[in-house]
Amino acid sequence: MTQLMNENGIRCDGRRIDQIRNVSIKVGVLKNADGSAYIEFGKNKILAGVFGPRDVHPKHMADQDSGILRCRYHMSPFSVTERKNPAPSRREIEISKVIKEALQSAVILKDFPRTVVDVFIEILQADGGSRCAALDAASVALVDAGIPMRDMVSACAAGKVADKIVLDVNDEEDKEGQADMPVAYMPNLGKITLMQLDGILTPDEYKKCLETAIGGCKQVYEIQKKALMEKYFKNGEA
Repeated sequence: MTQLMNENGIRCDGRRIDQIRNVSIKVGVLKNADGSAYIEFGKNKILAGVFGPRDVHPKHMADQDSGILRCRYHMSPFSVTERKNPAPSRREIEISKVIKEALQSAVILKDFPRTVVDVFIEILQADGGSRCAALDAASVALVDAGIPMRDMVSACAAGKVADKIVLDVNDEEDKEGQADMPVAYMPNLGKITLMQLDGILTPDEYKKCLETAIGGCKQVYEIQKKALMEKYFKNGEA
């Protein structure tokens, strides 16, 4: 069993309890997509591509009054240590639904009736917190595609490890820690679009964990904005 934290409060990967992993985002990496982003969040490596608004197929799924959002979260067979079955698992189906619902509050699709915006997320390497990292990449890809949004969605998890509330739970902490709380947040609007909890927390720990996760979301938001500015200012598009 991995020692999750030493007596000085340093975690198994060398971070302090209030420190997120290294995050880097590159925008516009897929030529055939309307918008795309690649994120490295710790050891997570994730690609997101956005296609649309485009015609809905099959036609009967179209909404006459609004566009619709579809999300697919998929883990590549080589993304984890033991080869994963390429077929969608129940976990991937659940996370696809969770990501769609977290983004739905942000995207404005009323101007695009009878169309669909497809978000494809491919996990190339997984390292705990992949749903949050996937949401971060998907949100940047939506902006890159020019989809109108109320605010960008930023996601980060907090959790309880060795009886302490920590920011940005990694894979070992996720498996052996006491609680994990993924949170997605719209910083400009101050609204939570996703909050899940796996584990048991006291009311005070719950409040502190949520506040810690939101603090992480705000840090990620700055990284997302910087990545978009780097693309558009460098290309002379802004």
